[in-house]
Parts: sequence; C-alpha cells; structure tokens
Amino acid sequence: MSDEPIDYIEVELEEEPIELCNLLKVLDLVETGGQAKMLIGEGYIAVNNAICTVKRKKMYSGDNLHFDGDDYLLTLSPDATPAQRAESTPEPAEPEKKKKRNRSRKNKKDADTGRKPISFG
Repeated sequence: MSDEPIDYIEVELEEEPIELCNLLKVLDLVETGGQAKMLIGEGYIAVNNAICTVKRKKMYSGDNLHFDGDDYLLTLSPDATPAQRAESTPEPAEPEKKKKRNRSRKNKKDADTGRKPISFG
C-alpha cells in the first residue's frame, strides 16, 4: 500500500440517492444497464473501498466508487437538497405461524345409506 493520496474524479449529483447501475450509465462507464448489472454482479465495482454486488445500491454524496482503475467521489450540487440515508435494514422479524384450519376427520357418511353426501356448492 502506498501513502500517496488518491486522486478522485468528482461527480456532482443533482439529486440523491442514485442507484449504482444508473450511476454507471450516467458516467458513460458502461453502454447499457444490463452491462452495468453484469459488472456489478461479478464484483468489478467497489463502493467505499469494498466490493459491491448490490445492483441497485443507493449512492449518496460522500460515497466513493472505484471502477477500472479510476476513483469517483460523489458530491452534491449546491442547489440540491440532501437526502436522508436509509437506515441499515433491520433484522427480519419472525414470521407468524399460520393457523391450521380445523378439519375434523369424522366419518361423514350417511347413517342410513353409508354414502358420503354430495356437495354442489
């Protein structure tokens, strides 16, 4: 590791957040959204110095992006209003157990004929 400061290419956002796959398209780093999603899914993109495989990751000002040897720093345009960062996703709650339907296994045969009743509804 070198102690040289990293040179960032500054990217000014007019609104935030922006999804990572859309950011790659806006910056003309990829030709299509499908190509962006493929590169993200295969781990070619680093966000905030960690490999990111979340295709629709929300990017905010202050985040940095590393792709193909270049580093990009996201900043917010002076006339834009900053957005609240989404809190980290909470632990999923225990799913409620489904109530079993009350099905009786009683003998539903007619006492006189010994046949089961026919239902037309």
